[in-house]
Amino acid sequence: QVALVESGGGLVQAGGSLRLSCAASGRTFSSYTMGWFRQVSGKEREFVASIAPIGGLTDIVDSVKGRFIISRDNAKRTVFLQMNSLKPEDTAIYYCAAAVGVSYSRSESGFGSWGQGTQVTVSS
Repeated sequence: QVALVESGGGLVQAGGSLRLSCAASGRTFSSYTMGWFRQVSGKEREFVASIAPIGGLTDIVDSVKGRFIISRDNAKRTVFLQMNSLKPEDTAIYYCAAAVGVSYSRSESGFGSWGQGTQVTVSS
């Protein structure tokens, strides 16, 4: 298990950008696949992006591909989600998640550690 704390959410106009950060505790951050999910009230949590422990291999959901970029800094135990060209439909609570080892899962069940979430609101 690893403790995760997200930051960087807020209110932005459509077309704007936000950068989410997720800081992790522990010394083994570089052994985790890190992911971002989002959830709209009343709907299931959905996969957004993930990044491999080392090497930078990423997986991005089609709905945000070309607009969102996931990256990580293992020395700082932090994962980022750069969100550009935001749309009102991107409005959600964004959660950071961690999976032990290399994981290609897009399912909630594939990730064992979760942050508390950060609200992103995109106005039209």
